[in-house]
Amino acid sequence: MSGAELVTEADVEAYERDGAVVIRGLFRDWVDQIRAGIERNMAEPGPYAAENLKPGEGGRFFDDYCNWERIPEFRAVIEGSAAGAVAARLMRSQTAQVFHDHVLVKEPGTSKPTPWHQDGPYYFVDGRQTISFWSPMDPVREASLRCVAGSHRWEKPVLPTKWLTEENFFPDTGEYIPVPDPDKEPMRFKVLEWEMEPGDAVAFHYKTLHGARGNDSPSRRRAFSLRLVGDDARYVERPGRTSPPYPGHGMQPGERLREDWFPVIWRAA
Repeated sequence: MSGAELVTEADVEAYERDGAVVIRGLFRDWVDQIRAGIERNMAEPGPYAAENLKPGEGGRFFDDYCNWERIPEFRAVIEGSAAGAVAARLMRSQTAQVFHDHVLVKEPGTSKPTPWHQDGPYYFVDGRQTISFWSPMDPVREASLRCVAGSHRWEKPVLPTKWLTEENFFPDTGEYIPVPDPDKEPMRFKVLEWEMEPGDAVAFHYKTLHGARGNDSPSRRRAFSLRLVGDDARYVERPGRTSPPYPGHGMQPGERLREDWFPVIWRAA
């Protein structure tokens, strides 16, 4: 599948306008492989794996990232699926370059939501051409990813916080705004949310404010995320340690991400 048939010009315009759009069936042919990769990831966590619940909070909220090079199922999806071509089309980019993968699992009875946040402020990369795919591996009805339309165009980014402790991730230097709560101001914020089938994917910009509901259903919710960048993405420095940190990368501000660490998976002919 080339990916061209999955994306319309209306999808591209919605992505540019809202900072998020759903792409039906992007990983439909890869669901079994991704599920197997998630099981392998949970059985063999990487160095960045985290449990995101405090003592006494019910359920389990597991996440881990930067594992695609050691988990063959994830590598196969990244290299073989249409994700690179779809990302490039949505970004209007001539290339699609891997940044990292991310697994999130909420077991039944996990009422804790994923906090509202933007991905971009945690990262050492910035640019107009950035994209994340969030794809559920279980049917989603009332526990979906939620994105605030247009938040990728806000003048200032949102201050990143630590999910477990809710502390600031960086010192507040004045260049960030506090994390808003769209649920408390429904007239101010337009929240996008979709019912989804396994393999559907929400594509959203790194600067799009997003969160996710808790999982009060009797079924687990597994999600696979893939983060890519396009032509204009460049390395930037932040006020502190980034997430992911990628120690020893050796890049300087203004440089493209090094392709031996962050390979280009799609390039225009």
